[in-house]
Amino acid sequence: MKKINLLLAVVLLVIASCKKQSFLDDKTTNLIDVNAVFSDSIRTMAFLTRIYEEMPFNYNHDRWEGGNTAQGGDDAEFSLENPARRPVALYLGGFSAESFVHSDAWNVPFINIRRANLLLQYLPVTPLPETLKSRVRGEAKFMRAYFYSYLAINFGGMPLIGDTLYTKDDNINSPRTTFEQTVNYIVKELDEAAALLPVPNVGYNPSLPPGQTGYEDRDFGRVTKGACMAVKARILLFAASPLFNGGTIGGASEVQKSLAGYPGFSMARWQAAADAADAVIKSGYYKLNLGSTAQPGLGFYEVFLKRFPNTEYILFANRPPNRDFENAYLPTSRGGGFRFKPTQNLVDCFPMRNGKAITDPTSGYNPANPYVNRDPRFSYTIIFNGSRYQRANSGVDTVFTYSIKLTPTNIPNTSGDGYNPDAAPPATPLTGYYLRKTCDSNIANNSSGNTLRGWPLLRHAEILLSYAEAINETGQIALAYDKMKDIRDRAGILPGTDGLYGMKPNMTVTEMREVIRNERHIELAFEGDARWDDIRRWKIAEQVNNGKLRGMMIERNPTTRLYTYIPVLGFRAHFFAPRQYLFPIPGIEIRKMPAMIQNPGW
Repeated sequence: MKKINLLLAVVLLVIASCKKQSFLDDKTTNLIDVNAVFSDSIRTMAFLTRIYEEMPFNYNHDRWEGGNTAQGGDDAEFSLENPARRPVALYLGGFSAESFVHSDAWNVPFINIRRANLLLQYLPVTPLPETLKSRVRGEAKFMRAYFYSYLAINFGGMPLIGDTLYTKDDNINSPRTTFEQTVNYIVKELDEAAALLPVPNVGYNPSLPPGQTGYEDRDFGRVTKGACMAVKARILLFAASPLFNGGTIGGASEVQKSLAGYPGFSMARWQAAADAADAVIKSGYYKLNLGSTAQPGLGFYEVFLKRFPNTEYILFANRPPNRDFENAYLPTSRGGGFRFKPTQNLVDCFPMRNGKAITDPTSGYNPANPYVNRDPRFSYTIIFNGSRYQRANSGVDTVFTYSIKLTPTNIPNTSGDGYNPDAAPPATPLTGYYLRKTCDSNIANNSSGNTLRGWPLLRHAEILLSYAEAINETGQIALAYDKMKDIRDRAGILPGTDGLYGMKPNMTVTEMREVIRNERHIELAFEGDARWDDIRRWKIAEQVNNGKLRGMMIERNPTTRLYTYIPVLGFRAHFFAPRQYLFPIPGIEIRKMPAMIQNPGW
């Protein structure tokens, strides 16, 4: 095992050191002994595992110097307000093709596409059993398609190299294919991978004897037929969305239009996306994690804390026991680093327990007591003034976020978690909120214990929402209602006497579209690139991500002890230009391969 670990360490070191070569050339083949790797079954599987380890790179809470794309949209403010930091550069638009500070979005996928090709080329000569070879072939094809889908979503049409393994001696000048060709290739690869992979066993439970699980312990977390179907549904949803489905980025040439999306709109793309999501749903492989009916919304919260059995996971990353999220997100009193703060923009999206928006006069919302009777997902996503949470090893008590400043209208908050209206970030909360989602309420970062969790990279709730969105766009609104009811029922929203869970009856496509978009916002908040991707593919980023985001300062009256809620604006204005709908191709790649055409505006 030491030899295997050393070999993989050498592979990683080599890859990290080869920065002057093309992204398509050999960053591994000439510098490792491929015969030593692929002549050994354990090393071959370790090589596959290394590709698996890279899959959640964009879900990492610490992806970019303590942040990720959650700070690029309207979900959160980043605590470390240095314009040179990559999360800040993202929401300020402070990057270019020559200073592409988010270069992992380009490099990581191509490195792993090459790894998948390397594995596919040498797989026939490995000593693996033939049945296992077939499965590994399916996994490698899936990985290649998965990373290509990430590139297509963020950059548009890509060079499609198939099984080719370039060397540093090759004269590489690969042009980009159109977005349509790239999507077609991804779908084809996923279909072929699905035919080679087993069906999932979402009921896996390691506490049961192996003969009763139907799935060997060492296979838990490996991709399956269901994962192929779900990633296909995801890429087809993007392909049908306004950014790509006939959407045009300002200033795009005719050639760039076909690279950045489909030049013309087609309703058939929405139907294809709906059909792909429906196939996942009807497969019966997955279902929502429901939790306890005695605790509304608990099933939603547990998705991120309960590795198994978890019927909602479609694609996920195994993680060792840890308290990484607690360390990153919790307030000071719980030993956390509060790296970013959820915004009032997000908080206002959560409806009331009856499912009605807080802007609805009949919802029962009280701005003087704004956190009462809200959608249960609210209190499982946000730590707000009055939340209850574990403190060190002394049990659960209240988190206070009201102002620390002594004024005639405020008692100073001495808990360590209060809002400081006079301090410059990152000293204090910028919004008045902290993140609870993904954090285990039984564990503070300054307490004992760890959580055995997975990172859901794609889960059943996303597929339900994708189906609802796509089928609504085709005009089949009744079918969208059905899936929205499922999501809201699991969330703990009350069905009401009409059984519509707070939704208006007989909505138009436009009305239902807004409801679905809001539902995605709150259901998928802080899950990888979900919000960043959504505001881009809907082409609404210019509306929601220009200007200062909102927070809430709270004062506690010295006499009455009652709270007053005062809306505030964030520290720094966000900026989104039309060209940011797609990332730029790194300038160094354009110069090495002149046939590559840059994205619009860059």
